[in-house]
Amino acid sequence: MADKLIIFDTTLRDGEQSPGASMTKEEKLRIAKQLEKLRVDVIEAGFAASSNGDFEAVRAIADAITESTVCSLARANDRDIARAAEALKGAKSARIHTFIATSALHMEKKLRMTPEQVHEQIRQAVRYARNFTDNVEFSPEDGSRSDMDFLCRVLETAIDEGARTINIADTVGYGVPELFGNLVLTLRNRIPNSDKAVWSVHCHNDLGMAVANSLAGVMIGGARQVECTVNGLGERAGNTSLEEVVMAVRTRRDYFDLEVGVDTTQIVPASKLVSSITGFPVQPNKAVVGANAFAHASGIHQDGVLKNRDTYEIMRAEDVGWSANKIVLGKLSGRNAFKQRLKELGIELESEQEVNEAFQRFKDLADRKAEIFDEDIHALVSEQAAHHEADERYQLVSMAQSSETGERPHARITMTVDGGETTSEAEGNGPVDATFKAIESKVASGAELMLYSVNAITTGTESQGEVTVRLAKAGRIVNGVGADPDIIVASAKAYLSALNRLQSSNVRVDPQRGGV
Repeated sequence: MADKLIIFDTTLRDGEQSPGASMTKEEKLRIAKQLEKLRVDVIEAGFAASSNGDFEAVRAIADAITESTVCSLARANDRDIARAAEALKGAKSARIHTFIATSALHMEKKLRMTPEQVHEQIRQAVRYARNFTDNVEFSPEDGSRSDMDFLCRVLETAIDEGARTINIADTVGYGVPELFGNLVLTLRNRIPNSDKAVWSVHCHNDLGMAVANSLAGVMIGGARQVECTVNGLGERAGNTSLEEVVMAVRTRRDYFDLEVGVDTTQIVPASKLVSSITGFPVQPNKAVVGANAFAHASGIHQDGVLKNRDTYEIMRAEDVGWSANKIVLGKLSGRNAFKQRLKELGIELESEQEVNEAFQRFKDLADRKAEIFDEDIHALVSEQAAHHEADERYQLVSMAQSSETGERPHARITMTVDGGETTSEAEGNGPVDATFKAIESKVASGAELMLYSVNAITTGTESQGEVTVRLAKAGRIVNGVGADPDIIVASAKAYLSALNRLQSSNVRVDPQRGGV
């Protein structure tokens, strides 16, 4: 019987620490439900003590999720741990994940604590957390740069006090596979009570080796839990990619000899949902979930795949959730066909009113676009959900723009502001610049445009453009996403979406930085 590899997803906690990736409670809940469909073992729902918003998000997820363990991060102090325990009260299966830095650099420069003080704080924190649950995880932050003798002492203490998962964190992405794997192995060999805990790895991708380091921790070190995020989302260069770890273990079962409980057909839907909510697009050549992951441009490759797909494909696209039926619906499709496609795509709308609204959006799009793809349906449902969740102070009514060689581009925008309709005009260096300036001439938000990006949702000139706009003001960074066959309209939608999020009380000012 092969060992089980536990998949611990931290998209909602560590992934959210990407600048601009802050999520509302409702958005976190939508992702958590998809992670439950994906059948991840543990969902790290957030950092309950970091803000009231995060506390409420962790509590909502704990109350809603029944098939996965719900976890909250907590610093190694009583206040954080108690707050995490309170948020997790409604969980069918709960875990408290506590941490403190153990490297000499972090202890001296960040914590201003001696090694002895850190050691004692670990003892007290794990002991206190055990009052609330027997499912306690401890992580030594910056573990890969910590002194081996000190790590052995403190981790032995954490296990003695009842930590049943020990997670070795490569917090700054410093590790390389052989060294990191041997670090985990050495700790397990030297710590006398190591067999009383599940060993876990949490790697960052600063040197592009997060997945390789994690798998080395598993194969060399004997770790049986990997902490990861959907799309590798995370601050700086990101975290270990969930889809890459899962598919590596599944595809090379001959080598790893491990079981994973993940429903791989839910990987692509999870990827698309996380991308649409956070506004972080997936690059086309991204392994497993990139648009080109199963594309074959070379004539030799195409010939081989047509004769036998095993010649160049080590995975089947449908096994990770790519639809074999790309073109799904058109303007003549009825409501029942639309509802059936939503069901096939794993999209659950909570009421008939929401289904009706989504169907009307579909019909409006079908009037402008001959063929509706799965990606279009995902985009329109995500946009609808964003409208419902945001405090919509600004809404686009209509717009017109002109751009002619030798003439300065011009845009006219009609929108509602707090329910009242207003029109404004502006010129700019291009049609998008003119559109944004026309909006700002009425709104005067004072926000700084940090990012503007356009991605085609599907192929062909009829494809919808999906635009991401990132705005920053007074320490708050938010993303807005808009989709439309006209990319200038999509740009206006995205800008107004970002403005709504910027003034919304539902969006956190800044996710709690730090952690493993």
